[in-house]
Amino acid sequence: MSTEKKSFFGVMKSYNKNFWVASIMELFERWAWYGLFAVLALYLTGSTDDGGLGFTHTEKGQIMGIVTAILYLLPMITGVIADKIGYKLSLIIAYVLLISGYYFMGEVSSYTSVFLVFLWVAVGAAMFKPVASAIITKNTDKSNSTLGFGIFYMMVNIGGFIGPAFSSTLRTQYGWKIVFLQAAIVIAINLLILIFFYKEGERVKKVESISEAISSSLKNIWEAVKDSRLSVLLVIMVGFWTMFNQLFYTLPTFIEDWVNTKALHDSIAQVSPWIASAMSGGGDSVNPEMLINLDAGSIILFQLIVSYFVLKIRHVSAMITGFIIASIGIGITFYTGNGLYTILGIMIFAIGEMMTNPTFSSFIALISPKGKEALYMGTYFLPIFLGNFLTTFVSGNLYQAWSDKLSLLQTEMSNRGLQMPEVSKEFTKNDYFALASEKLEMTQTQMTQLIWDTYNPNKIWYVIVGIGIVTILALSIYDRVVIKPKEAAQKVA
Repeated sequence: MSTEKKSFFGVMKSYNKNFWVASIMELFERWAWYGLFAVLALYLTGSTDDGGLGFTHTEKGQIMGIVTAILYLLPMITGVIADKIGYKLSLIIAYVLLISGYYFMGEVSSYTSVFLVFLWVAVGAAMFKPVASAIITKNTDKSNSTLGFGIFYMMVNIGGFIGPAFSSTLRTQYGWKIVFLQAAIVIAINLLILIFFYKEGERVKKVESISEAISSSLKNIWEAVKDSRLSVLLVIMVGFWTMFNQLFYTLPTFIEDWVNTKALHDSIAQVSPWIASAMSGGGDSVNPEMLINLDAGSIILFQLIVSYFVLKIRHVSAMITGFIIASIGIGITFYTGNGLYTILGIMIFAIGEMMTNPTFSSFIALISPKGKEALYMGTYFLPIFLGNFLTTFVSGNLYQAWSDKLSLLQTEMSNRGLQMPEVSKEFTKNDYFALASEKLEMTQTQMTQLIWDTYNPNKIWYVIVGIGIVTILALSIYDRVVIKPKEAAQKVA
């Protein structure tokens, strides 16, 4: 027993200062990003008299989907730039972009300006993303890299949990602008940590120019993607990321529109008033982002347990099982307006995510030709890019047509011949709901139930779960045609 403890602490002591600096910076960067991203859909579509921007879901989908897709495509370029100019300078540039971007996102309000400033933030995040991972890689070896990356990804989820929790309380008590200020301050802390604690090691200076290095990187990615085994796998994984993205893009507004979080708050308060207060930010309704945050919280608590069981399962079998569980979970969250089922669905989805996401990296390594592992791993972000791009239409156009509460209510009022003013800065979304409730002679809860029963806005779950089912079938076929023959050949060899 003492030998095991000594071995563990020996590994922990083997990490140098730069490793811990990078891990802490990852925590703060994720705090800032998810502190904003978890509430961004609510802010973009929220009523202007509550401090929101009043955008349509189509506009929300475009801002969140297209910009985030670009973010995940850019590391193929920003990673090359970082290798050329050095990690410390790259991070300084990233933090300056992020601090200014986060701050100005709270100052702009038109569709075009919000899109462009969020794109500015995305460029900063794309400068940060490959550097943080590279620092961990450079400061670990075969003896401690597995635990090292485990610590690193734990920091990702801790930051991803803390950010939305803080934002939930801050926006409820102080308004929306402080959410953006919080993100800027957190990144400013990262900048100070970088300047005072990170020491750049010796760099091997390359002769080729930045443009030549970028061109070489893109050629390498293309070389890997030309392998049909890899490209088919990447296309299949687009389905997972499209489904996963609904957690942040679509579910917050679905909860805001259709789930009676006041009733949920009261139910939780009967068990624990403290938990109810924490989840409502001090209000009388549970904030959607706190329900979404159960995903990150579950990963922090249960990832090691799930990973232990996944180790005993084939990579592909674990991914397929994870897809099935995640599809069931996401389906439950959109199937009903009952908040308790929303909680259940998110926690089930988290189990599927824990089985699938960590296994994907290992899966790519499994099909990589010997000596080309790093080349193939460079394609990891491609399905995330495409998944975010496709989410633009599911969370935007489709939600606007099928599930947007305001649009469906406007249709109902028109069908009943009840005249209503157009939504504007003077007559807000909240004003529309209040006047419609008055004209229908119903409480707002009764009005919401009427729209739910008449238009079935939860039918969007058909598409979201359908994406999951197609992904499961495609991965099962891929396993039978590509992976099992490869495993059989390896056993023979």
